[in-house]
Amino acid sequence: MSRRPHSYSPWTRDAIGVLGRQIAAERRVREWTQAELAERAGISTKTLIGIEKGATGAAIGTVFEVAALVGIPLVGAMEPAARQLIDNRLALLPTRVDRPRGDGGDDF
Repeated sequence: MSRRPHSYSPWTRDAIGVLGRQIAAERRVREWTQAELAERAGISTKTLIGIEKGATGAAIGTVFEVAALVGIPLVGAMEPAARQLIDNRLALLPTRVDRPRGDGGDDF
């Protein structure tokens, strides 16, 4: 069974492309080949090439692992204050969001 095609916003495509170029630059600074980084990440060289080119098909965990291997800081990963801010905000929000069913019960 094939996947349904997904449409990504220009912002998303740009962000993925920028991260891919950052990964490629950091890999080169470390003087690692694509094959060496792919092996360290436990992925194929083809997958790494796609990540570096900004392809949208790789799982986010895979992309984040590759970024971490080359030293790119991940969002909030090393910032306890940012984590605490998010946790505090989540604590104030409902755990689920449900749409009201029917007319909402307003019988005037």
